[in-house]
Amino acid sequence: DNVNTHVGARMRRLIETRPWLTVFRLPTYAPELNPVESVWSHLKRGLGNLAPCTLADLAQVIRSRLKQMQYRPALLDAFLAHTGLTTDLRST
Repeated sequence: DNVNTHVGARMRRLIETRPWLTVFRLPTYAPELNPVESVWSHLKRGLGNLAPCTLADLAQVIRSRLKQMQYRPALLDAFLAHTGLTTDLRST
């Protein structure tokens, strides 16, 4: 997204010190390439009829549902597949 903290000198140094890390620069606004957008979309669909009493209640529900997603690798794989991106570095 080209936020200064994402492309600045400090971030470049952080990336350079991690040889196992591969970074791909994406266009400034490309939600279709960001699997997190699918995660939030999926999460928000399940919150439509929820009426939490407090912000803390809402935060707890969100944490719980994100934790549930964590144990569904096929769902997480689908979010990545939806972008058309791959984690297989040999195909890049």
